[in-house]
Amino acid sequence: MRIGVPRELKDHEDRVALTPAGAEELVRRGHTVLVEAGAGVGSRIADADYRAAGARIEGTAEAVWAGAELVLKVKEPLPQEYALLRPGAVLFTYLHLAADRGLTRELLDREVTAVAYETVQLPDGTLPLLLPMSEIAGRLAPQVGAHALLRPEGGRGVLMGGVGGVAGARVVVIGGGVSGQHATDVAIGMGAEVTLLDTDLQKLRTVYARHGSRVRALASTGMAIREAVLDADLVIGAVLVPGARAPELVDNDVVAQMRPGSVLVDIAVDQGGCFADTRPTTHADPTYRVHGSTFYCVGNMPAAVATTSTYALTNATLRYVLALADQGWSGALRADAALARGLNTHEGRLCNAAVGAAHGLPTVPVEEVLG
Repeated sequence: MRIGVPRELKDHEDRVALTPAGAEELVRRGHTVLVEAGAGVGSRIADADYRAAGARIEGTAEAVWAGAELVLKVKEPLPQEYALLRPGAVLFTYLHLAADRGLTRELLDREVTAVAYETVQLPDGTLPLLLPMSEIAGRLAPQVGAHALLRPEGGRGVLMGGVGGVAGARVVVIGGGVSGQHATDVAIGMGAEVTLLDTDLQKLRTVYARHGSRVRALASTGMAIREAVLDADLVIGAVLVPGARAPELVDNDVVAQMRPGSVLVDIAVDQGGCFADTRPTTHADPTYRVHGSTFYCVGNMPAAVATTSTYALTNATLRYVLALADQGWSGALRADAALARGLNTHEGRLCNAAVGAAHGLPTVPVEEVLG
């Protein structure tokens, strides 16, 4: 099979979808790997490293897309890439279609077979290709939040860990999944006073068993969220419903009552965000103000640590890439039910019920597509 790796175009998106080690493994199995020139530079991977692994360097994105049967990316195609999408091509990347009707329509109209990293799901509910980026985004959230709390950044001027005689920042994490637990770990490590809310009591028990009284682990209700947010210096939204649009849990009226200079970081922005005032931002312009609070809603947070993120992501994706290359997309999906759940579109048909519900579009079961 011919596998293509184009350079990412999203603002400050320095990750790349395949490392030289992955390219070497594909070439060893008889496949051809096409890498766009400069695709790995942001992750400190030179074109020469890919060449040494047996990959072929192409000068343009057009050459990569046109020559590849399977295209590997990190982030969703942007509008300037839509013309490169073609019927029969297989795309393997993060898509987050529930929050992007335009891209959903393009993939359907262009009859692309699109397999989304974030909806590949193991029988126990684990999302193995979302997990490493959730870990990183969770660990980054308290760091970017602490920076936004600095007075020169328009924040409250509160130090996360405080000092002797002065309390640290009050941090509220909404969502006790992978990103929420990692955000909690780092915020506690920074010395903050942390409250974690979730509807899953077992997740709360797990966090409490690990941190004890250093974290307030509370059952999530509308009232509990509102009370915690109004008392917070930093709020981190980390709610995920696999494949679906994130629920809005903090409305504008609550933000209007928050402390001036407070900060809200929405990790769930890719899925539409869990704050009513969330809108996607970029690393070049990451924040905006709502009432007296600062919102940080960068849709590709892990790209800020691109080298770490590239290797963490490709460590997880490589086994699935090899399966798609060795067996073809349909054979790989038939052999692996977890990978089959990643199929979002094929030949103009939408195969993800959560995406269909988000946009009011009809869907077909993956089993029907696979015959």
